Formats: sequence, structure tokens, C-alpha cells
Amino acid sequence: MRRRDFITLIGGAAAWPLAAGAQQSGPVRRIGVLMAYAETDPEAQARIGAVRQGLREVGWTEGHNLRMEIRWGTGDPDRARTSATELISLAPDVIVAHGTPALGALHRATRTIPVVFVSVIDPVGAGYVQSLALPGGNISGFSTFEPEIGGKWLELLKEIAPGLNGCRKPLFQRSIMN
Repeated sequence: MRRRDFITLIGGAAAWPLAAGAQQSGPVRRIGVLMAYAETDPEAQARIGAVRQGLREVGWTEGHNLRMEIRWGTGDPDRARTSATELISLAPDVIVAHGTPALGALHRATRTIPVVFVSVIDPVGAGYVQSLALPGGNISGFSTFEPEIGGKWLELLKEIAPGLNGCRKPLFQRSIMN
């Protein structure tokens, strides 16, 4: 064993009782998060901040009774797969998947760790869940768009703009041709 490794080991072992005494009794829960954004994206930081705030409001505080492991997929499927594998190796209690690439990577990588998704397009059509009402398996969450609500959108559009029923050409074609 190299000298530096030995010193690091002893130093870490000496500090361990102090760190353990500072923690609350009971288990520390671990949440994995796989974001579709880059870490530098302001929207991504706002979303993570909102999650942390919501958890604090219900009594979950990082460093106290919670540990969050956040990975950034940046929309790259290869990076999402690597990050998913990394998160799974940490054995979190639950993983939050933000975005379709993140959920796809986690869907392929685990069938045992619970995964909660947000901002995913058509999770039923993609085969990630059986239905939103009864997802089955280890995956559940909130969809950005579900094709089954398309009819409801059309119904709302007819209420808002009843005169659109008689349109023979799409609106953008009418405006271009006139």
C-alpha cells in the first residue's frame, strides 16, 4: 500500500465517528436523479432547486436524512446510459428520470429500483409503462403528452374557436397564400 493511500485511509477512519454522530438516527434515504439537461442549464438548476425545496418542506434535508445523487444526461443517449448505470450501482431507494432519453436508459438498465419519470413524451407508446393509470413494473410518473388526450384538446379547441370547423386549408397555408 502506498503511503498516501494509507494516510488517507487512516484520516478518513478517524473522522468517521464524528460524521456518524452528526447524522440523525434512522436511515439516510438516497434519491438518484437523471436529468436530460446540462448541469449549467439555468432551467435544470431551477428544477433541482424546486425538488430540494419541496423535499425540505416535507422534512427531507440533504446531509441530514437524505442524499441526492444527480447525474446530467445533456440529451445525449450514450451519456444517459452511462449515467443510468452509475446511478444504479449506487443502489438508491428511488430514481427520478427527467426526459425521455433518461427514462429509456433507466428502463433498459433496471427492473428493480423504482423509477419516477417527469417530462416524458408518450411513455405508454414507447413501452415504458402499460398505462398511466396502472403502469405496472418499477416505472411510474407524469407524462408531458399522452396521445389519448388529443381528443380532449380538439374538443377544447372547438369550444374556443367554433369557426375553425369549416377550415378546408390549414391556417398556415391560408396565411401564406393570401
